[in-house]
Amino acid sequence: MPTGKRPALDDATRGRVLFGGDYNPEQWPEETWHEDVRLMKQAEVTSVTLGVFSWSKLEPRPGERNFGWLDRLMDLMHGNGIGVVLATPTASPPPWMGHLHPDTLPRDADGRTEWWGGRQHFSHSSATYRRCAAAVTEDLAARYGGHPALTMWHINNEYCTYDWGDEAAARFRHWLRNRYGTLDALNEAWGTAFWSQGYGDWAEVLPPRRAHYLKNPTQVLDFKRFTSDMLLECYTAERDIVRRHTPHLPVTTNFMPLWAGQDAWRWAEEEDVVSVDLYPDPRDPLAAQHGALVQDMTRSQARGPWMLMEQAAGAVNWRAVNHPKPRGLNRLWSLQAVARGADAVCCFQWRQSRQGAEKFHSGMVGHAGEQGRTYQEVRQIGADLRRIGPHVAGTHLTAEVAVLHDWHSWWAGDQEARPSREVAYPDVLAAWHRALWQAHLATDFAHPEHDLSGYRMVVVPQLYLLTDTAVDNLLAYVRGGGTLVCGFLTGIADRDDRVRPGGMDARLRDLFGIRTLHEWWPLEAGETVECEGGLRGTLWSEELEPDGTADTTTRYRGGELDGLPAVLRKGRAWYVSTLPEPEALRALLTRAADGAGVRPVLDGLPDGVEAVRRGGLLFLLNHGREPVTVDVAGTHRDLLTDTTVTGRVTLGRYGVAVLAP
Repeated sequence: MPTGKRPALDDATRGRVLFGGDYNPEQWPEETWHEDVRLMKQAEVTSVTLGVFSWSKLEPRPGERNFGWLDRLMDLMHGNGIGVVLATPTASPPPWMGHLHPDTLPRDADGRTEWWGGRQHFSHSSATYRRCAAAVTEDLAARYGGHPALTMWHINNEYCTYDWGDEAAARFRHWLRNRYGTLDALNEAWGTAFWSQGYGDWAEVLPPRRAHYLKNPTQVLDFKRFTSDMLLECYTAERDIVRRHTPHLPVTTNFMPLWAGQDAWRWAEEEDVVSVDLYPDPRDPLAAQHGALVQDMTRSQARGPWMLMEQAAGAVNWRAVNHPKPRGLNRLWSLQAVARGADAVCCFQWRQSRQGAEKFHSGMVGHAGEQGRTYQEVRQIGADLRRIGPHVAGTHLTAEVAVLHDWHSWWAGDQEARPSREVAYPDVLAAWHRALWQAHLATDFAHPEHDLSGYRMVVVPQLYLLTDTAVDNLLAYVRGGGTLVCGFLTGIADRDDRVRPGGMDARLRDLFGIRTLHEWWPLEAGETVECEGGLRGTLWSEELEPDGTADTTTRYRGGELDGLPAVLRKGRAWYVSTLPEPEALRALLTRAADGAGVRPVLDGLPDGVEAVRRGGLLFLLNHGREPVTVDVAGTHRDLLTDTTVTGRVTLGRYGVAVLAP
């Protein structure tokens, strides 16, 4: 391997799509392990993740090590040709740690301790926790770094803890000192002249704990930034340990999809493999689009192939009502992930637990066992991935449209005192992505400061906070010939959540042809506003005065905003001051894309059919329960059935075709 090159997912996949899942054999007698291996080989499982929540098994008492059971498992996997993604067990400390070291337990904003008995009960700021986590990670890496079964490291699991305790407060102050340097700078950034909040001593600065009334918004914003950074420190500390022992092996940790607690753009730069857990609701009519959004975002963070670390083979256990996946849906969604860039498809978990909090969460082998429908479908997925793996693994998906997303903007816009609590950033983001998905336009995600020059069209569903660098980047993109379509409530605040003069960055107002943004007019839940051309807006509207340089493509009709612009267009820059209903938003973005020279993946697709091109392959996915016929020009080979397709292909209920030229 060349000096300086980090290992990547293809170092673990070796020209195939990995298939498997979390394996928790410590929950079962050893005679079950051999039965598991038989079933894994039958289902063509190629990878298992071991040790995710095994800290108390590995270290039953402080400093004691119990590796014998894991030795036997590693040998068993290797002897049967199954690779191991070995996890550090640090997401769930043993009870002895909290008992002996209460400082390792996090506290909530009300000062209440989160005790052991669940999971993720650790303070990211605790020096004791970090020391113990490093010790067990060091011993794991030293013992198994040379084991031939080991293919990848998985650090911790779903980093998602907050801590408002005293040790976290001390680290927060240290973090703020590094960010601002002086108390004067902090007071300026936080706007502490408001409500007599000025700080005269660093000891006075605390996390945003329970308050009588509204908390300081920039203090809350910085605490979210701090939390993401502290968790990242925990990850990189363990990552660096395993890298030292195994510089040739890739390292990952699993994101939760679109979770508010991590700046995943920054985290992804610290990972060799970007992985995500994905659990759409089988009863949600928009579940397939939600899956596509998460997959597009994860692929964009990875800048190439990525890993689906967890999905459910059937039902989960944490919704109010937990529905199983209907026949064929697990296969459809697994292949959708591959279509959108996944080179590994894994489940939580291999064998469904009989005890504990997740005994009703499905497994690849469910309570029904080998004869159960779930396991039989798992076998089909394994066979499918074997067939297409050599043709698709390591290939990329090319998109000409980018959706801009930034966690800091989300954090800042999600404050308590805002114009409307009906406006939820994830919902707005999903609505815009859904419109592009339904128009069959291949889409990446990008940070607003990323290089955007490779995209014909960039859309901004909503970015309340934009740094000066981000604004300059958008201006340069449009000057360079790109098409920009921007949604409401964008460019309102600077990096410190300070409202910009005029209520929107002046450079953006000039870009869109807005002289004055007079008022924001948020809408009540369920309320709509009429516009010309049959467009109906939801959630939001704005009282805009154009400067005469832009075309008003759509005006409001009726009400206080009658005759005022709803959608402005100035050259290649569009501004949409409401959230159009789905069909109208799809039509608007299709029109803008057409003007930018962006074409759909395939024309004339039936409703509910998704088309994705990855590498030289065309994936066709039927998200409906009824068979459909899709017209495809020319002759192709369907890799799933090893049959020739000419002119058209029929997809059954939840059917998939993977067509090679």
